[in-house]
Amino acid sequence: MKKIVLAILLLVASTTGYCQLVPKGKSIKPVMMKTAHSQAATQQSTTSSNDKIHVVYGRIDGRDTILVVYLPEVDIDLMSRYYEIIDSRQGRRLVSNVRKVFPYAKLAGDKLKEFDTMLADIPSEAERKHLMKEAEKQLSDQYTEELKKLTFSQGAILIRLIDRETGSTSYKLVQELRGKLRAFFYQGFARLWGYNLKTEYDPKNNPEDEEIEIIATLLERGQI
Repeated sequence: MKKIVLAILLLVASTTGYCQLVPKGKSIKPVMMKTAHSQAATQQSTTSSNDKIHVVYGRIDGRDTILVVYLPEVDIDLMSRYYEIIDSRQGRRLVSNVRKVFPYAKLAGDKLKEFDTMLADIPSEAERKHLMKEAEKQLSDQYTEELKKLTFSQGAILIRLIDRETGSTSYKLVQELRGKLRAFFYQGFARLWGYNLKTEYDPKNNPEDEEIEIIATLLERGQI
């Protein structure tokens, strides 16, 4: 049985519906690659950890100074698609929304692995439920206010990204953790606010999911 951050799933369905629609997003300028310059022929110069661009070495060959530049691998097709996305206002808004909620989806995936490991060593069902309840309370206290600030569109994207990071829809996860009746209740509540906890993440057949996948992949690589 999969274990996940139940607080994240339930708060998505119960809090983001109260938020306003997505406001007009600010334009996101393309990220330009920067280079690091050596100040002397024998001096090594590196970019900061935040830039994640490349390293430049200065070498001397006779009287000539040779700069050797190591660049990270870049998927040209992926970057081209990204620039196509941000060429429109709607696309820039999508990038902004994915950037906002992606950390929560990654958190859900990390917690899934963490709780799977922890609960595997607990034979007692009562102890397992107690641990999950305590974890839910701590996470709720920590993230409730943040999730309340999400817009409707951001909440819908988060539901998709949770499926991406965990391999299960939010509905299936709630069903496995709280039972069919509770899953049915939360699905009905979510539908009132326009959400669907059964939404599957399908970048191969869903054009919007394909764009979300491009953005999420580049975020994971630190390229945007």
